[in-house]
Amino acid sequence: MKNIVLPDNEERSLAFYLAMEEFVARSIEDEAFFVWRVAPTVIIGRNQDLEAEVNLDYCRQHDVKVVRRKSGGGCVYSDMGNIMISFVSRRGDVAEVFEKYLTSLTLCLRSLGLSAEKSGRNDILVDGRKISGNAFHQMPDRSVVHGTLLYDTDFEALEKAIRPPVEKLVRHGVASVRQRVENLKTYLDPDRVGSIEILEDYLTGYFCDGSIMLDEDDVDEIEEMISEYEIFS
Repeated sequence: MKNIVLPDNEERSLAFYLAMEEFVARSIEDEAFFVWRVAPTVIIGRNQDLEAEVNLDYCRQHDVKVVRRKSGGGCVYSDMGNIMISFVSRRGDVAEVFEKYLTSLTLCLRSLGLSAEKSGRNDILVDGRKISGNAFHQMPDRSVVHGTLLYDTDFEALEKAIRPPVEKLVRHGVASVRQRVENLKTYLDPDRVGSIEILEDYLTGYFCDGSIMLDEDDVDEIEEMISEYEIFS
């Protein structure tokens, strides 16, 4: 699997990285993997009701961007304390591709001494608390899995920015989002993983056996695709 690298270290929007997934899926034959972080952003699934599940007033007042992804699944809040992971592979059975990715990520976290376990179709838990949620997008010839890895996310902002349906919270036996999630920073040995950058490097080394660097023309093409994802920024 190849780590996809950008030609610079500029800060980019979440819409850019969603477009980058699509570009990589169309342009690179290898299985591909990359991690990224963004300023506070809400990502809504393709079929979700924006006004029902996003606190738009809060997002506008606090400069939280809002984008809609092409995969299904629930509403997600991301900030610089959350690692977003993208995995692009050949098109295959949805369940099999999802299982391959979630199993690999679970084993990666266990190699760090965490009691990680898969839960349901798309979550990973540590000590019963959700630390990762994932979604799937099927393209004509490729599959894209993308998801979160909570390291040091601002949970107060998360609770204010999104409004998960009450029935979803009831199903998980909790009264609020905060009761269900936890940051990996709580569990990781600081002598082994003392920063989010170290965790990013560990993930890349675990999954990848080489890298492919995009060039400026690739970046320009990705930027032309951003508007397909933005709701407001």
